[in-house]
Amino acid sequence: MFQAGLWGAFAGSSILLGALIGLYMNLPKKITGLIMSFGTGVLIGAASFELLSEAVNEGGIMATSIGFLSGSLVFTLSEFILTKKGASDRKRSKKREQNSSGLSIFIGTVIDAIPESVIIGVSLLTQGTVSYLMVIAVFISNFPEGLSSTVGLKKDGYAKKKILYMWTIVVCLSALSSLLGYLFLKNASEAIISSISAFAAGGIIAMVASTMMPEAFEEGGASVGLIASLGLLASLFLSHY
Repeated sequence: MFQAGLWGAFAGSSILLGALIGLYMNLPKKITGLIMSFGTGVLIGAASFELLSEAVNEGGIMATSIGFLSGSLVFTLSEFILTKKGASDRKRSKKREQNSSGLSIFIGTVIDAIPESVIIGVSLLTQGTVSYLMVIAVFISNFPEGLSSTVGLKKDGYAKKKILYMWTIVVCLSALSSLLGYLFLKNASEAIISSISAFAAGGIIAMVASTMMPEAFEEGGASVGLIASLGLLASLFLSHY
């Protein structure tokens, strides 16, 4: 049981690692963009090869389609609301507009992290062991998010302690989400679990397209296409071994 929480904490810990580097080091933007592009490829692969594939096998194409589109719609609506509140650039390292909100950025990051963490916990139920592909995908994608968001918040005048406190909470929530996903879905039917997997896949794809891809290209340049392809290929290998 507690293994689920530990894996969730591990996957989420890279956001704190990225924050520490953002606070105390000066990592070139191009490197950040390349890391984010690789994470983009891995996340797309995890959503496709792991979540959607299992959802179709267990719940059928219709239920999977509904769950997938629902996840995408919920994330898109959340993103729309957060954009209005000043969190549209939460993954960006640039100085934000005056209407940006540190609280909105924090809430947006939590919305990104919770579905991924729940799926990590659920994978222990469906596979008997954690989905290493999901753990790696979330770990890689969280690192540049923590880095870019922290640099931006630092430019906005946020204190270092406050920034670290925010990301520490995100890590704790990631661990808790993974643990709760394991506990509450322990006796759930395969249909329910497959629907949740499809829902999470939809949210991940929407998140990648609206937040990670633009930032990766802006910071990394044209080479991000190749790096993202390598990330997708890596997820393909991980899903088969």
